[in-house]
Amino acid sequence: MALSDMESVRFRFGLFEFDVATQELRREGVLVRLQSQPAQVLGCLIARAGQVVSRGDLREAVWHGDTFVDFDRGLNFCISQVRSALKDDSAEPTYIRTIPKQGYQFIAPLERICEPAAQGHRPSAPATSRARSQKAVLVLAAVVFIGLVVAAVNGFRSRGSAEQLPIVAVLRFDNETGNPDIIRFSDALTDNVVEQLTSLSNGQYSVIGNAQILRQPREQRDMKAIASSLHAAYVVFGQVQSNGSQVRILAHLIRLPELTHIWVARMDRALVDPLSLESEAAHKIAAEFMPRLTRGAGRTASLPPANP
Repeated sequence: MALSDMESVRFRFGLFEFDVATQELRREGVLVRLQSQPAQVLGCLIARAGQVVSRGDLREAVWHGDTFVDFDRGLNFCISQVRSALKDDSAEPTYIRTIPKQGYQFIAPLERICEPAAQGHRPSAPATSRARSQKAVLVLAAVVFIGLVVAAVNGFRSRGSAEQLPIVAVLRFDNETGNPDIIRFSDALTDNVVEQLTSLSNGQYSVIGNAQILRQPREQRDMKAIASSLHAAYVVFGQVQSNGSQVRILAHLIRLPELTHIWVARMDRALVDPLSLESEAAHKIAAEFMPRLTRGAGRTASLPPANP
Protein backbone atom coordinates (compact mmCIF):
# COMPACT_ATOMS: atom_id res chain seq x y z
CA MET A 1 0.00 0.00 0.00
CA ALA A 2 1.45 3.37 -0.99
CA LEU A 3 1.85 6.17 1.53
CA SER A 4 -0.24 8.44 -0.68
CA ASP A 5 -3.17 6.08 -0.19
CA MET A 6 -3.03 6.50 3.57
CA GLU A 7 -2.65 10.24 4.05
CA SER A 8 -5.49 10.54 6.57
CA VAL A 9 -4.90 7.23 8.31
CA ARG A 10 -3.39 6.39 11.66
CA PHE A 11 -2.13 2.96 12.67
CA ARG A 12 -1.98 1.39 16.11
CA PHE A 13 0.57 -1.29 17.01
CA GLY A 14 1.26 -2.31 20.59
CA LEU A 15 1.38 0.83 22.74
CA PHE A 16 2.11 3.04 19.73
CA GLU A 17 0.17 5.02 17.11
CA PHE A 18 1.65 6.44 13.90
CA ASP A 19 -0.04 9.19 11.90
CA VAL A 20 0.90 8.88 8.23
CA ALA A 21 -0.04 12.47 7.33
CA THR A 22 1.92 14.19 10.11
CA GLN A 23 4.50 11.40 10.56
CA GLU A 24 3.96 11.66 14.31
CA LEU A 25 4.64 8.68 16.55
CA ARG A 26 2.83 8.48 19.89
CA ARG A 27 3.18 6.07 22.79
CA GLU A 28 -0.02 5.81 24.84
CA GLY A 29 -0.99 9.23 23.48
CA VAL A 30 2.34 10.90 24.31
CA LEU A 31 4.35 12.25 21.38
CA VAL A 32 7.63 10.39 20.83
CA ARG A 33 10.40 12.56 19.39
CA LEU A 34 11.48 11.22 16.00
CA GLN A 35 13.42 13.09 13.33
CA SER A 36 12.04 13.49 9.81
CA GLN A 37 14.04 10.83 7.96
CA PRO A 38 13.64 8.10 10.63
CA ALA A 39 9.89 8.90 10.66
CA GLN A 40 9.75 8.50 6.87
CA VAL A 41 11.56 5.16 7.13
CA LEU A 42 9.05 3.99 9.75
CA GLY A 43 6.18 5.12 7.51
CA CYS A 44 7.59 3.16 4.56
CA LEU A 45 7.92 0.01 6.65
CA ILE A 46 4.39 0.37 8.03
CA ALA A 47 3.04 0.96 4.51
CA ARG A 48 4.47 -2.42 3.49
CA ALA A 49 3.96 -4.24 6.79
CA GLY A 50 4.77 -7.94 6.56
CA GLN A 51 6.88 -7.43 3.41
CA VAL A 52 10.65 -7.22 3.20
CA VAL A 53 11.54 -3.66 2.18
CA SER A 54 14.97 -3.48 0.57
CA ARG A 55 17.52 -0.82 1.44
CA GLY A 56 17.28 0.34 -2.17
CA ASP A 57 13.50 0.83 -1.86
CA LEU A 58 13.99 2.83 1.34
CA ARG A 59 16.62 4.96 -0.34
CA GLU A 60 14.26 5.73 -3.23
CA ALA A 61 11.32 6.46 -0.93
CA VAL A 62 13.12 8.62 1.64
CA TRP A 63 16.06 10.13 -0.25
CA HIS A 64 14.32 10.07 -3.67
CA GLY A 65 17.43 8.91 -5.50
CA ASP A 66 19.43 11.99 -4.48
CA THR A 67 23.17 11.51 -4.32
CA PHE A 68 24.05 10.47 -0.79
CA VAL A 69 27.64 9.29 -0.41
CA ASP A 70 27.16 7.83 3.07
CA PHE A 71 23.72 6.35 2.48
CA ASP A 72 24.41 3.05 4.27
CA ARG A 73 25.40 4.74 7.49
CA GLY A 74 22.52 7.21 7.18
CA LEU A 75 19.98 4.41 6.84
CA ASN A 76 21.59 2.48 9.70
CA PHE A 77 21.21 5.60 11.83
CA CYS A 78 17.53 5.96 10.85
CA ILE A 79 16.79 2.32 11.72
CA SER A 80 18.66 2.77 15.02
CA GLN A 81 16.58 5.85 15.88
CA VAL A 82 13.30 4.10 14.99
CA ARG A 83 14.21 1.08 17.13
CA SER A 84 15.19 3.36 19.99
CA ALA A 85 11.85 5.22 19.77
CA LEU A 86 9.95 1.92 19.75
CA LYS A 87 12.16 0.39 22.50
CA ASP A 88 12.76 -2.46 20.07
CA ASP A 89 15.63 -4.94 20.38
CA SER A 90 17.38 -5.83 17.13
CA ALA A 91 18.33 -9.25 18.56
CA GLU A 92 14.73 -10.11 19.55
CA PRO A 93 12.59 -7.64 17.58
CA THR A 94 8.94 -6.93 18.27
CA TYR A 95 8.41 -4.40 15.50
CA ILE A 96 11.26 -4.31 12.95
CA ARG A 97 13.21 -7.35 11.83
CA THR A 98 16.49 -7.12 9.92
CA ILE A 99 16.63 -9.55 7.01
CA PRO A 100 20.37 -9.98 6.31
CA LYS A 101 21.44 -8.89 2.81
CA GLN A 102 17.80 -8.10 1.92
CA GLY A 103 16.36 -5.27 4.01
CA TYR A 104 13.87 -4.75 6.83
CA GLN A 105 10.40 -6.04 7.70
CA PHE A 106 7.71 -4.54 9.94
CA ILE A 107 6.40 -7.59 11.84
CA ALA A 108 3.96 -6.24 14.46
CA PRO A 109 0.17 -6.57 13.97
CA LEU A 110 -1.33 -3.29 12.71
CA GLU A 111 -4.74 -1.79 13.47
CA ARG A 112 -5.94 0.87 11.06
CA ILE A 113 -7.67 3.81 12.77
CA CYS A 114 -9.98 5.62 10.37
CA GLU A 115 -10.98 9.23 11.03
CA PRO A 116 -14.73 9.85 11.36
CA ALA A 117 -16.42 11.18 8.23
CA ALA A 118 -17.17 14.91 8.10
CA GLN A 119 -20.68 15.85 9.15
CA GLY A 120 -23.02 17.61 6.68
CA HIS A 121 -24.34 21.13 7.24
CA ARG A 122 -27.16 21.47 9.70
CA PRO A 123 -30.03 23.96 9.51
CA SER A 124 -29.38 27.36 11.06
CA ALA A 125 -30.19 27.54 14.77
CA PRO A 126 -32.38 30.25 16.28
CA ALA A 127 -30.68 33.47 17.33
CA THR A 128 -30.60 32.43 21.00
CA SER A 129 -28.89 29.16 20.07
CA ARG A 130 -26.39 31.04 17.95
CA ALA A 131 -25.63 33.33 20.87
CA ARG A 132 -25.04 30.34 23.15
CA SER A 133 -22.80 28.78 20.50
CA GLN A 134 -20.77 31.96 20.13
CA LYS A 135 -20.36 32.20 23.89
CA ALA A 136 -19.28 28.56 24.04
CA VAL A 137 -16.75 29.18 21.27
CA LEU A 138 -15.30 32.15 23.14
CA VAL A 139 -15.02 30.13 26.35
CA LEU A 140 -13.41 27.26 24.46
CA ALA A 141 -10.98 29.65 22.76
CA ALA A 142 -9.99 31.06 26.14
CA VAL A 143 -9.40 27.56 27.52
CA VAL A 144 -7.36 26.61 24.47
CA PHE A 145 -5.29 29.80 24.76
CA ILE A 146 -4.54 29.14 28.43
CA GLY A 147 -3.67 25.56 27.56
CA LEU A 148 -1.26 26.71 24.84
CA VAL A 149 0.43 29.13 27.24
CA VAL A 150 0.85 26.38 29.85
CA ALA A 151 2.14 23.97 27.19
CA ALA A 152 4.62 26.58 25.92
CA VAL A 153 5.95 27.19 29.44
CA ASN A 154 6.28 23.47 30.06
CA GLY A 155 7.92 23.05 26.65
CA PHE A 156 10.55 25.65 27.49
CA ARG A 157 11.17 23.93 30.83
CA SER A 158 11.43 20.52 29.15
CA ARG A 159 13.76 21.88 26.50
CA GLY A 160 15.95 23.38 29.17
CA SER A 161 16.09 20.05 30.98
CA ALA A 162 16.87 18.23 27.73
CA GLU A 163 19.72 20.62 26.96
CA GLN A 164 21.27 19.73 30.32
CA LEU A 165 21.41 16.02 29.53
CA PRO A 166 24.99 14.78 29.14
CA ILE A 167 25.89 13.97 25.54
CA VAL A 168 27.77 10.79 24.65
CA ALA A 169 29.68 10.91 21.35
CA VAL A 170 30.52 7.54 19.74
CA LEU A 171 33.66 7.56 17.61
CA ARG A 172 33.99 5.28 14.61
CA PHE A 173 35.56 2.02 15.84
CA ASP A 174 39.12 1.64 14.52
CA ASN A 175 40.02 -1.42 12.46
CA GLU A 176 43.49 -2.27 13.79
CA THR A 177 43.64 -5.78 12.32
CA GLY A 178 45.35 -4.79 9.07
CA ASN A 179 42.55 -6.59 7.20
CA PRO A 180 40.43 -4.14 5.14
CA ASP A 181 37.57 -6.67 5.10
CA ILE A 182 37.05 -5.96 8.83
CA ILE A 183 36.16 -2.31 8.14
CA ARG A 184 32.57 -3.26 7.34
CA PHE A 185 32.35 -5.17 10.65
CA SER A 186 33.87 -2.32 12.71
CA ASP A 187 31.52 0.24 11.11
CA ALA A 188 28.48 -1.95 11.75
CA LEU A 189 29.67 -2.45 15.33
CA THR A 190 29.84 1.35 15.74
CA ASP A 191 26.21 1.72 14.60
CA ASN A 192 25.11 -1.11 16.91
CA VAL A 193 26.79 0.56 19.90
CA VAL A 194 24.97 3.83 19.09
CA GLU A 195 21.68 1.93 18.91
CA GLN A 196 22.20 0.02 22.15
CA LEU A 197 23.36 3.07 24.13
CA THR A 198 20.35 5.02 22.88
CA SER A 199 17.96 2.18 23.76
CA LEU A 200 19.32 1.96 27.31
CA SER A 201 19.55 5.74 27.91
CA ASN A 202 16.12 5.97 29.56
CA GLY A 203 16.15 9.71 28.95
CA GLN A 204 19.20 10.26 31.17
CA TYR A 205 21.72 11.05 28.44
CA SER A 206 21.80 11.73 24.69
CA VAL A 207 23.85 9.87 22.06
CA ILE A 208 25.49 11.28 18.93
CA GLY A 209 26.95 8.81 16.46
CA ASN A 210 26.53 10.24 12.96
CA ALA A 211 28.41 13.57 13.15
CA GLN A 212 31.18 13.91 10.55
CA ILE A 213 33.73 14.87 13.21
CA LEU A 214 33.26 11.41 14.79
CA ARG A 215 34.07 9.58 11.52
CA GLN A 216 37.53 11.04 10.95
CA PRO A 217 40.63 8.81 10.95
CA ARG A 218 42.25 8.36 14.34
CA GLU A 219 45.28 10.52 13.53
CA GLN A 220 42.99 13.46 12.65
CA ARG A 221 40.78 13.33 15.74
CA ASP A 222 40.67 16.24 18.13
CA MET A 223 38.94 15.38 21.42
CA LYS A 224 38.77 19.03 22.48
CA ALA A 225 37.05 19.91 19.21
CA ILE A 226 34.56 17.06 19.76
CA ALA A 227 33.84 18.30 23.27
CA SER A 228 33.28 21.91 22.16
CA SER A 229 31.49 21.40 18.84
CA LEU A 230 29.13 18.64 20.05
CA HIS A 231 28.98 19.78 23.71
CA ALA A 232 29.87 16.17 24.52
CA ALA A 233 30.52 15.16 28.12
CA TYR A 234 31.69 11.65 27.20
CA VAL A 235 33.21 9.92 24.21
CA VAL A 236 33.27 6.21 23.33
CA PHE A 237 36.51 5.18 21.63
CA GLY A 238 36.55 1.65 20.14
CA GLN A 239 39.15 -0.69 18.63
CA VAL A 240 38.93 -3.98 16.72
CA GLN A 241 42.21 -5.92 16.90
CA SER A 242 43.58 -9.28 15.80
CA ASN A 243 44.07 -11.88 18.52
CA GLY A 244 45.27 -15.04 16.83
CA SER A 245 42.23 -16.69 15.24
CA GLN A 246 39.93 -14.30 17.09
CA VAL A 247 39.16 -10.60 17.09
CA ARG A 248 39.53 -8.50 20.22
CA ILE A 249 37.00 -5.69 20.70
CA LEU A 250 37.91 -2.88 23.08
CA ALA A 251 35.64 0.05 23.96
CA HIS A 252 36.79 2.93 26.16
CA LEU A 253 34.42 5.31 27.96
CA ILE A 254 36.23 8.64 28.36
CA ARG A 255 35.01 11.75 30.17
CA LEU A 256 35.59 15.08 28.42
CA PRO A 257 37.26 17.51 28.36
CA GLU A 258 39.83 16.16 30.83
CA LEU A 259 40.12 12.81 28.92
CA THR A 260 39.60 10.71 32.04
CA HIS A 261 39.13 6.97 31.41
CA ILE A 262 35.94 5.82 33.14
CA TRP A 263 35.69 2.21 31.94
CA VAL A 264 37.00 -0.24 29.35
CA ALA A 265 34.88 -3.11 27.97
CA ARG A 266 36.66 -6.04 26.31
CA MET A 267 35.58 -9.08 24.32
CA ASP A 268 37.54 -11.81 22.47
CA ARG A 269 35.59 -13.89 19.96
CA ALA A 270 36.01 -15.80 16.71
CA LEU A 271 34.55 -13.85 13.80
CA VAL A 272 32.30 -16.68 12.60
CA ASP A 273 28.95 -14.87 12.61
CA PRO A 274 29.58 -11.09 12.23
CA LEU A 275 25.93 -10.07 12.73
CA SER A 276 25.64 -12.04 15.96
CA LEU A 277 28.98 -10.75 17.24
CA GLU A 278 28.09 -7.12 16.44
CA SER A 279 24.87 -7.44 18.46
CA GLU A 280 26.50 -9.30 21.37
CA ALA A 281 29.45 -6.91 21.64
CA ALA A 282 27.29 -3.78 21.36
CA HIS A 283 24.93 -5.05 24.07
CA LYS A 284 27.86 -5.83 26.40
CA ILE A 285 29.46 -2.42 25.84
CA ALA A 286 26.20 -0.50 26.37
CA ALA A 287 25.28 -2.57 29.44
CA GLU A 288 28.66 -1.83 31.06
CA PHE A 289 28.72 1.87 30.13
CA MET A 290 25.08 2.75 30.88
CA PRO A 291 25.24 2.64 34.74
CA ARG A 292 28.41 4.74 34.69
CA LEU A 293 26.82 7.29 32.39
CA THR A 294 23.63 7.56 34.44
CA ARG A 295 25.62 7.74 37.67
CA GLY A 296 27.49 10.76 36.32
CA ALA A 297 24.47 12.37 34.67
CA GLY A 298 23.60 14.60 37.63
CA ARG A 299 27.18 15.78 37.98
CA THR A 300 27.53 16.44 34.27
CA ALA A 301 24.19 18.26 34.00
CA SER A 302 25.34 20.75 36.64
CA LEU A 303 28.46 21.67 34.66
CA PRO A 304 28.42 24.84 32.51
CA PRO A 305 28.11 24.15 28.77
CA ALA A 306 31.29 23.90 26.71
CA ASN A 307 32.34 27.05 24.86
CA PRO A 308 31.10 27.00 21.24
